[in-house]
Amino acid sequence: MTQYGFYFDSARCTGCKTCEMACKDYKDLPSTIAFRKVYDYEGGTWTDAGNGTYTSDTFAYHVSLACNHCAMPACMAKCPSGAIEKDGKTGLVRIDQEKCTGVGVCVTTCPYNVPILDATTKKGVKCDGCADRVAEGMNPICVESCPVRALEFGDIEELRSKHAGTVAGIAPLPSPDETTPSLAINPCPAAKEVGDTTGAIMNEKEVTDIPA
Repeated sequence: MTQYGFYFDSARCTGCKTCEMACKDYKDLPSTIAFRKVYDYEGGTWTDAGNGTYTSDTFAYHVSLACNHCAMPACMAKCPSGAIEKDGKTGLVRIDQEKCTGVGVCVTTCPYNVPILDATTKKGVKCDGCADRVAEGMNPICVESCPVRALEFGDIEELRSKHAGTVAGIAPLPSPDETTPSLAINPCPAAKEVGDTTGAIMNEKEVTDIPA
């Protein structure tokens, strides 16, 4: 099975959120649901040198994140109704709306905060990698819409080979050991390692507390 995934260049990303808005438009999502979210991660301090000068180690960068179509999806492993499946050809993870009972275990178990429980349909929903577009040989809409070409999509091993030095996670993302995400990130110079405590998500309400 080919495992499809995303390459994200944090050195290019400006945090414009065009990828997020294009996804919402293409999927006709309401304001309360986003399948791709852009995290604003910032931190650092100012230090008084005592002679009238100051030095700073402040930093800020963005992380565009959708479903990582993990090799070991926590959502799929914990779903009590077996509604979450990996496509046998692409490795993309989808939620079968017919099987979904809306228990919401996927929402609480995904370390990336990806699945959302739709309050209207009472079903779990999330990014499916634009499987319909991929089946026609096209890229996911988020990839096509990025104005600075910070996103790429394809065979994750090919993407990792193409872009040397990528990692599977940077702060504020969780450890990739949890689910083995199909994600390759080019860390920008300011990027902090997974587990960093010197920074914080500045738009936490937007990316982690979007009500459905």
